Amino acid sequence: MTLIEVFQGILESIRLPLQSVIDSESRLHILYLFSSLGLAYFVYRRSRATESFWSYVFRKDVWLSRSAFVDYGMIFFNSFFKVFLIAPYFIFGFYLSYKLEVFLPEVFGYPSQGLSATTTIILYTIVLTVVGDFATYLVHYIMHFVPFFWEFHKVHHSATTLNPVTQYRIHPVELIINNVKGILVLGLVTGVFRYLSAHPIEEMTLIGANVLSFAFLFFGSNLRHSHIPLKYFDWLEYIFISPFQHQIHHSDNQKHFNRNLGSKLAIWDWMFGTLIRSKSVETVQFGIGEDEKERYDSLLKNLYMPFKNLLATAVGRLSRTPMAERSR
Repeated sequence: MTLIEVFQGILESIRLPLQSVIDSESRLHILYLFSSLGLAYFVYRRSRATESFWSYVFRKDVWLSRSAFVDYGMIFFNSFFKVFLIAPYFIFGFYLSYKLEVFLPEVFGYPSQGLSATTTIILYTIVLTVVGDFATYLVHYIMHFVPFFWEFHKVHHSATTLNPVTQYRIHPVELIINNVKGILVLGLVTGVFRYLSAHPIEEMTLIGANVLSFAFLFFGSNLRHSHIPLKYFDWLEYIFISPFQHQIHHSDNQKHFNRNLGSKLAIWDWMFGTLIRSKSVETVQFGIGEDEKERYDSLLKNLYMPFKNLLATAVGRLSRTPMAERSR
């Protein structure tokens, strides 16, 4: 990589977060910010708050908190990883899709009748959404229940205030894991539908796949990481995770730990016993407890603390291991 390419990569890393407001695939797109603002106004009116709407939404103790500035720093820091480490490997998803398209006919033969364009769009959209969401649930479950991965995921939960940028408060190690998961799901699902469809899938799938994504982003996705308690109908929270349900997921109350792990769909939490509905909780405070608060109150601490904790754990286990066992 030449010096010019490095410089261009740095500029691209800085540009990515700033361009989020005009990127239709970004949660921070201006349309989704305004739609979330409209839903926040609905919650505000129902709350009968005495303060003004703008004071209710843009609380200084939320947006100008120390935790929030860690969020702002993390979105820029992680953009370097996206540009230099992750983006070059997205081609692997297309390679996987192509290899699967070649492999399936060798094993099963060609379909007697390929899927129509309409059927492809509908089924691809549904399957990609459901499979992707289930994969996200599984990865999230592992992040919470496997101590090694929890040390990295803890960075996201260390936020003591939530704002839409908190979505991007992710340790680079977790960022890589999430992107590998996304690349594998996209490659596998796309490869299967390229095999089943009688039409060029690349030209049509983006239209269909973006429909459900648009709905998720438009109807309050930014409120998931916020102090605005938008709840759904009780029965609907068995199917979809509401913004307040995700806020419960960020609660520092031990009763709420490892609950509501789903991304878009609540059905996985319902099936595996990790679901809490909004009606069960009055208010929440965010974070991982007062004891941990100061250990994650800066960008640098959030980056190195997982490695420090893992090293301390390894040293502790080694010191407790008898010398005879270590020499085997």
